[in-house]
Amino acid sequence: MTRATQTARSPSTPRIRDAEATKLRILEAAKKEFAQNGLEGARVDAIALEAQANKRMIYHYFESKENLFKVIIEQAYLDIRSEEARLKLETLPPKEAITEFVRFTWEYYLKNPEFITLVNNENLNKARHIKNSSTLREVSKKFVARIQAILDQGAQEGTFRPGLDAAQVNITIASIGYYYLTNSYTGSVIFNRDFLSKKALQERLAFNIDTILRLLCA
Repeated sequence: MTRATQTARSPSTPRIRDAEATKLRILEAAKKEFAQNGLEGARVDAIALEAQANKRMIYHYFESKENLFKVIIEQAYLDIRSEEARLKLETLPPKEAITEFVRFTWEYYLKNPEFITLVNNENLNKARHIKNSSTLREVSKKFVARIQAILDQGAQEGTFRPGLDAAQVNITIASIGYYYLTNSYTGSVIFNRDFLSKKALQERLAFNIDTILRLLCA
């Protein structure tokens, strides 16, 4: 590479890196703002302030608040699917694989509370931001197929009941953790116990695992 070429190219590299860093800060700030206030309540000014960017850059990269939310909600689903893929469930016996999947789902909700609030908000919007996402459909299709293969293997070995539907199983696994956490404050009052104490969370995970295995096992 000649000195002239180096001189021509070098200024662009920092600019590219700065642009990517700015976009990442905007996305992180937007996820926080949308999780706290929903699509309607979120303010672009607040996102810009948190991201140390300006509104012009947000509209330059994402065109609108609506489109920014679309990116955030799609990425939220892709993130959990990406983490699930790292579990290597196929390498475990079926019963252990499902146990690990239930544990992962519960712990993911606890570590990523914004996921639940973002999903809640997208449901209020009747899924209009993700319904045309071919990427999300493909990733979800592969995920369901992975769980179905585990259930089918378990049925062949006599561990699980035959004819189990992976979509139904996943909905149940998601819901028994999801409902508990979305109703933790009201539940703590109604049932007179601290839903979010360390002991209560451990007990709930054990209950979730036991419930799912009782549902699936032959």
